[in-house]
Amino acid sequence: MFYDTTPFTAANSGYRVAFRPGEQNICPGCGQSHWMIGRMTAECAFCATALPINTGGSFGAGRFTAKSLAA
Repeated sequence: MFYDTTPFTAANSGYRVAFRPGEQNICPGCGQSHWMIGRMTAECAFCATALPINTGGSFGAGRFTAKSLAA
């Protein structure tokens, strides 16, 4: 059995279907453009196709930053 030991690189994996905020998003399942947006996914209101949200940011706990106040 062959095991691929090369690391995964997203830059070389091609186009990935994702919900992109601020752009017109057409559902790949039905072609409509009405979405119910959650924290991690957006779901098509017509056919319930779920897509990950591509925000370019980080997810998870501990992603809060403290801003210092100038005295």
